[in-house]
Amino acid sequence: MTSPTASIPLVSTLFGLTYLGLAVGKIPGLRIDRAGIALVGATAMMAAGVLSLDEAAKAVDVDTIVLLFGMMVVVAYLRLAGFFALATDQIAGKLSGPYTLLATVIGISGVLSAFLVNDVVCVALTPLVLHLCERLGRPPIPYLVGLATAANVGSVATITGNPQNIIIGSLSHISYLRFAARLAPVAGIGLVLTFAVVALVYRRALEQSRDTSPPDEAGADPRVHRGLLIKSVTVTLGVVALFFSGAPIALVALGGAAVMMLDRVRPEKVYRSVDWPLLVMFCGLFIVVHAFEVNVVRTWGIERWHALLESPVVMVSGLSVLLSNLVSNVPAVLLFRPLMDAMPEKELGWLALAMSSTLAGNLTVLGSVANLIVVENARRAGIELTFREYLKVGVPLTILTTLAGVAWLKFVTY
Repeated sequence: MTSPTASIPLVSTLFGLTYLGLAVGKIPGLRIDRAGIALVGATAMMAAGVLSLDEAAKAVDVDTIVLLFGMMVVVAYLRLAGFFALATDQIAGKLSGPYTLLATVIGISGVLSAFLVNDVVCVALTPLVLHLCERLGRPPIPYLVGLATAANVGSVATITGNPQNIIIGSLSHISYLRFAARLAPVAGIGLVLTFAVVALVYRRALEQSRDTSPPDEAGADPRVHRGLLIKSVTVTLGVVALFFSGAPIALVALGGAAVMMLDRVRPEKVYRSVDWPLLVMFCGLFIVVHAFEVNVVRTWGIERWHALLESPVVMVSGLSVLLSNLVSNVPAVLLFRPLMDAMPEKELGWLALAMSSTLAGNLTVLGSVANLIVVENARRAGIELTFREYLKVGVPLTILTTLAGVAWLKFVTY
């Protein structure tokens, strides 16, 4: 094992290269992705003697991995049962006006993302929103932007809303109910702002759009497996109820997944819906950040950073927005752990971090995985949502929602 003092330059170099790769998302000349970069970084730490294999294994937060996996499985069954297709079909039939449809897409995306992890919600909803736009003759870009931004904003509300909140919930030990009570109002305010900004930016496109076919006649009935639909909705509601009751959320999510798998659906269909690269990236990041924290961060004297410690909401939020857009919100959250440990008001610091790192994901297309999922699915369908186009909504929305979140935590909640 390398001594702590001697390992500082080595660990800093390995950490810096790993985070640079994560920020860029690739390595020139190779086809490696962010998951592979995190895995290589973790392996390099162990190979260099910075951490032993046992220490690396202990660095991985099992609760986070289990919770994320369990929720992915539950959502996979909802999708296979036809829940999302049925929901969008009902929208097409009853809420087809341009602004009504936008409000409904934003509302459904935001509410579902609060409980079912925003990334997997975007995987399920993006193709359905594209189909709705084609069926009703609506321009897809406003609705895709609304879907992505609402998924990020809505996910602020609970611990299971997004990957970084799952990590924060595990590290902070804030209860599910208390977390929701503090941040759900921020999500609600944010969704209203999301509709206002998207509707304002795309008002001409929305007003000029028109129906190309009667909503009650266009399209075929969605394919719904009634028995599986009843079971998956019942299990999902039970899981959410247990979350609020204070039961161990990782165990509840895994239990929900286990109950769903007691079915006649072929398991490989479910496994294809699990984002395995995201789970690999998390494991690698836990190891890389732990090595950096133990060998480098502990020498910084964070307990003397009075500006951050005394004004956690403003300072943490500002730094989080910046860092989240440099290296992505999940890696950014992991970097804040030593600072949170030194804060006198730890709960407030964690909540500010959860709020700001999530809302920061709306700044650019690269700000969150949910954004990238929407953009990539749209591209495969021949719809280009460009970096510049997204900024029209992303920049003002991020500023407005973050300011609203800071004001709520600073002047209303505490």
